[in-house]
Amino acid sequence: MRDATDLLTELDAWREASRTVDVWWRDDDAAEASPALDALVAAAHRHEAPLALAVIPAALSPRLVACRDDPLLFVLQHGYAHTNHAAPGGRAVECGGDRPLRAVLDELGTGRDRLAAAFGDRFVPVMVPPWNRIEPAVAKALPDLGYAGISVFGPRETASPQAACRHVNAHLDLLTWKGGARFAGRDKLIRLAAERLADLRLGRSDPQEPFGILTHHLDHDAETGAFLEELLALFAAHPAVRWRDAASLFAGPAVPAAGRR
Repeated sequence: MRDATDLLTELDAWREASRTVDVWWRDDDAAEASPALDALVAAAHRHEAPLALAVIPAALSPRLVACRDDPLLFVLQHGYAHTNHAAPGGRAVECGGDRPLRAVLDELGTGRDRLAAAFGDRFVPVMVPPWNRIEPAVAKALPDLGYAGISVFGPRETASPQAACRHVNAHLDLLTWKGGARFAGRDKLIRLAAERLADLRLGRSDPQEPFGILTHHLDHDAETGAFLEELLALFAAHPAVRWRDAASLFAGPAVPAAGRR
């Protein structure tokens, strides 16, 4: 990747310290098969990078279910219908909002059952809340509904705020959203990737958390796709990087967050 000195230098620092950084990849808003999704899956195979699709249960198309046989693909739950239920004037939220808690949980449970039936063991019961926003009462109830984890955006505060419910988040969103979804820019993303990896290495954020790439295939343009291709190639080639799939990340007991400096 050209002009990637900062990122390569940071990954070299992991290698020189005899450390490995776990990297995973989450793509949001999946509902049906499309040329954009086909391009994403092809990139995953070119670089042998496991891909976790955050699928919207209410919008699930039978054409997407055909992906269940792809060994690199895993399915997470992206809310229920990606519908905003915020109180007037509030920030967009589906996992919470201006509804009774029971109604929210029943809806999520319906979505979970639909994805489990459609994708079998490729479905990992992890909640990816739309807009990366989930209210505390909803998050607290998820383990009792059979969820193994939650994934939002930004470094996690702790690995498992609720017993048996692991948090593994995304750290690098290839898009910027203010004023409409668009490519965040090569220089900015390289700088952010290097900074956030350094935060993990130096303990400024939870050093036990894998580094997460976040994409939204429906909103990618040619620049986004080209940058993703180069980023995947860089990570795949570097000896300090280990790809992880969603099933392994959310399996077993959560690891407590280590102390931070």
